Amino acid sequence: MYGRDPWGGPLEIAADSATDDDRSRNLQDYDRAALSRPLDETQQSWLLGPGEQKKKKYVDLGCIIVSRKIFVWTVGTILAAGLLAGFITLIIKTVPRHHHKPPPPDNYTLALNKALMFFNAQRSGKLPKHNNVSWRGNSCVNDGKSDSSTLFKDLSGGYYDAGDAIKFNFPQAFAMTMLSWSVIEYKGKFEAAGELNHVKDIIKWGTDYFLKTFNHTADTIDRIVSQVGKGDTTGGTENDHYCWMRPEDIDYERPVTECHSCSDLAAEMAASLASASIVFKDNKAYSQKLVHGAKTLFKFSRDQRGRYSNGNEAEMFYNSTGYYDEYVWGAAWLYYATGNNSYLQLATTPGIAKHAGAFWGGPYYGVLNWDNKLAGAQVLLSRLRLFLSPGYPYEEILKTFHNQTSIFMCSFLPYYTSFNRTRGGMIQLNHGNPQPLQYAVNAAFLTTLFSDYMEAADTPGWYCGPRFFSTKVLREFAETQINYILGKNPRKMSYVVGFGNHYPKHVHHRGASIPKNKVKYNCKGGWKWRDTSKPNPNVLVGAMVAGPDKHDGFRDVRSNYNYTEPTLAGNAGLVAALVALSGEKSVGIDKNTIFSAVPPMFPTPPPPPAPWKP
Repeated sequence: MYGRDPWGGPLEIAADSATDDDRSRNLQDYDRAALSRPLDETQQSWLLGPGEQKKKKYVDLGCIIVSRKIFVWTVGTILAAGLLAGFITLIIKTVPRHHHKPPPPDNYTLALNKALMFFNAQRSGKLPKHNNVSWRGNSCVNDGKSDSSTLFKDLSGGYYDAGDAIKFNFPQAFAMTMLSWSVIEYKGKFEAAGELNHVKDIIKWGTDYFLKTFNHTADTIDRIVSQVGKGDTTGGTENDHYCWMRPEDIDYERPVTECHSCSDLAAEMAASLASASIVFKDNKAYSQKLVHGAKTLFKFSRDQRGRYSNGNEAEMFYNSTGYYDEYVWGAAWLYYATGNNSYLQLATTPGIAKHAGAFWGGPYYGVLNWDNKLAGAQVLLSRLRLFLSPGYPYEEILKTFHNQTSIFMCSFLPYYTSFNRTRGGMIQLNHGNPQPLQYAVNAAFLTTLFSDYMEAADTPGWYCGPRFFSTKVLREFAETQINYILGKNPRKMSYVVGFGNHYPKHVHHRGASIPKNKVKYNCKGGWKWRDTSKPNPNVLVGAMVAGPDKHDGFRDVRSNYNYTEPTLAGNAGLVAALVALSGEKSVGIDKNTIFSAVPPMFPTPPPPPAPWKP
């Protein structure tokens, strides 16, 4: 049978010849085929009624709508992570921990802590509450006022030089410069030892006093104070050497000595203030005050030529042999403090270096001390060449200073015979004369510092003639000298009071030798304490005594100052050497702080031109 196809062709309709069973089997096959493949959502909607369609559940979080299944998984994961973190924290807090204690301080650090205390014991004037020396009190607060001949009426403060109560400004200024230099180079080590604030207080006590000894607000001056107190005993008059009294009980006159031609003293004081200005650079107002004072002093030193000790009693105690070494030293420090090239030009003037003794040797060549600063200046200017290399016109003289530094570093080594040594190993930088330790500590500081300079400049060593030495040789020299002072010597005695178990008990020191028992002993009344064989009732902690003789012999006798008297200059060198050797060897110098005020050595290139625009 044929019908009509609506698309235009015949439509054949087959006759229904299949049985009911055949149709039933065919339907079952269709059902299995349909069930064997999944239905998409559209097909499901055809087969399922409106009430039977699957419903997805959602959670409305306000800002977004998420699937409930995803929400449950997310919240569960966060809670599980929180519980796990809490469990781990609980374990960490409840399980016993083993704290690793830091290593104990080395001997150099322990000695450093004590060496700084000596300066507290030497303070003059009204003492701060935190001075921490129980047997000291306010003293000589009227210095200046009691002398009608001086223009400077407030000279309280500063430091007593040694075992007496005289304030010698020349060695005191050198001591403050050395302390400032050690802080600039090894600030981190002072901080590690817990002594940075302490040493800065010590320096400021000195610089505050120096600002009183001249008109620090002026640009030009015609005088400075060189000394407070008197030590000449020839007349038998009561003074700081004739009398044996506690500084707190002094009732005799303390004259003020002024000088009008004292290039050495003024330049050393300028070095002291200039170096301290770098230490206090974070205190801008105080640092600028120190810089201005240093400039004024240095100008005075150049305008009014002469030796401060010429023709006065300082010649007996702290005689200056010249002032050209202070010119190089002071100018170098002023250059670092200001960045002004005129100071560098002066410090590198060959004529000044020649007069300072830079171009010939001599028995004391390379020996840094309160009188001659040439060796310190040479090291200080070698630093400039090593790290900044300023080039022309300074290179030639800086190279000379650098070579000279290398030469006197060689002279300290045991392989050479420039200086003798005692059998115990102490170098005789003053050629067997008394009070040798102050020279040894300065050399220990310079050698350690120069070694650290070379390491910071990635230089493994230096040549002594044809022979090459590594930087560690210099450090070893410094260690042998400081170890000798701390007790590794034939007498097994520490020459630093209070360090170790065996140290001098009869230190030549008025305040330490007289008991604080509310009894005022007059000028001669204190002589019994000077002459007694009993140990000092007060321990002068940290004082480095003058030291043994050239045979390693030492007499612990109060009356012999050549063995038992400490000094400011000696202890400043000790502090510098100790901090340089203390702590981790890997911690070197502060390479950049000293250059804070120094401008770039070469002019900066101009900025690139602006981009071209049509």
